[in-house]
Amino acid sequence: MAYHYADTKLKIFSLNSNEPLAKELAEEVGVPLGKISVNRFSDGEVQINIEESIRGCDVFIIQSTSSPVNENLMELLIMVDAVKRASARTVNVVMPYYGYARQDRKARAREPITAKLVANLLETAGATRAIVLDLHAPQIQGFFDILIDHLIAVPILSDYFLEKNIDPSEIIIVSPDHGGVTRARKMADRLKAPIAIIDKRRPRPNVAEVMNIVGNVEGKVAILIDDIIDTAGTITIAANALVESGAKEVYACCTHPVLSGPAIERIDNSVIKELVITNSIELPEEKNSPKIVQLSVAHLLADAIVRVFEEKSVSTLFD
Repeated sequence: MAYHYADTKLKIFSLNSNEPLAKELAEEVGVPLGKISVNRFSDGEVQINIEESIRGCDVFIIQSTSSPVNENLMELLIMVDAVKRASARTVNVVMPYYGYARQDRKARAREPITAKLVANLLETAGATRAIVLDLHAPQIQGFFDILIDHLIAVPILSDYFLEKNIDPSEIIIVSPDHGGVTRARKMADRLKAPIAIIDKRRPRPNVAEVMNIVGNVEGKVAILIDDIIDTAGTITIAANALVESGAKEVYACCTHPVLSGPAIERIDNSVIKELVITNSIELPEEKNSPKIVQLSVAHLLADAIVRVFEEKSVSTLFD
């Protein structure tokens, strides 16, 4: 796919969180990345300058709010403000990874709802649309009063496993918790496989305990699917539980490879045969592992950008 919009009012800008994905995405769309400088004052404040005219343009800003989360979020907010003040026609925020999404409700007393706070900040800064990928909870779409397109990576991950030619009768899709059942069901439908569910509890953040496995995994090739893998505690404990319950092989996949702290060490030492991820978050060299396979979401995001620009339906991308 190459759309060749170089001479139109479609502009794509990349901030610092995931430049490789932004470059790949711009190539897919057929436009050069917009000229921009992102610097820091001596005290660390973000200074942004857009180095070309964007008056009357539809501007798309590519930024994952991944680590360092606060730096990347402030860059994005300041860029949105700059684009709005430069008389852009629309200000479209493309967030392959939406940070602060895990606090999406008050699970305990006196907790914040940070997913809503970030939505408010983006709107206040001047964003007119958000394009996001695999939100931690789909209901976060309701936190926005601006237009939002919620894309999913399940088709990309599913196609990878279809191409591996695993015997379909041996595959079982496993959700590592009750909250991910809908996601697991979508992959199961594409692979024509049954699902299983790990019944777990989380006594505190980033700590998980497996209680039970709902479903028969004996002799099966289990594919664990999640939206985020952070410290990899949940996914590696789940993989061990599946093997103990008779699973023949265990694969894992996710959209957002946060992979913080001991994640890589845990994955390398786990029974997981492969961890399949997307490039919604840039994977630094030190987080590479022979077990990790990274797939690109550039084509999906490029397609969404072009459809928004041409005022066509985005819903066909969910099929």
